[in-house]
Amino acid sequence: MDEIWRAPVTDDDRIRAGLALQLVAAATGITAERMKASARLRGPACRARWLALYTAYVTFGWPLERVAHAFGLNRATAAAACRWAEDGRDHPSIDALLDRLELCVNHLLDAPACELPA
Repeated sequence: MDEIWRAPVTDDDRIRAGLALQLVAAATGITAERMKASARLRGPACRARWLALYTAYVTFGWPLERVAHAFGLNRATAAAACRWAEDGRDHPSIDALLDRLELCVNHLLDAPACELPA
């Protein structure tokens, strides 16, 4: 029983987490690779990753544990990210960015699925 329990992460979860990271990267100029770094992030890279976590939390309706696992982080980090983003809504530029990110994700997910030929 020394194993750490982690919720399974599906390919769909990874794809959606990647979408959130790429959208934030496009909006902020901070690469998704930098946001995914295993080292502790600071400054703008940290806040950019937090934006991606919050985007996943809000637009996909995931619980914090699922958000954390999809991004390879722990629940406390996901919770801190969402608290920071909610507080950031008091700043017009952050609020507008979060609204645009949510709109982009919703437009993509609401579009009909595209079946690619084999």
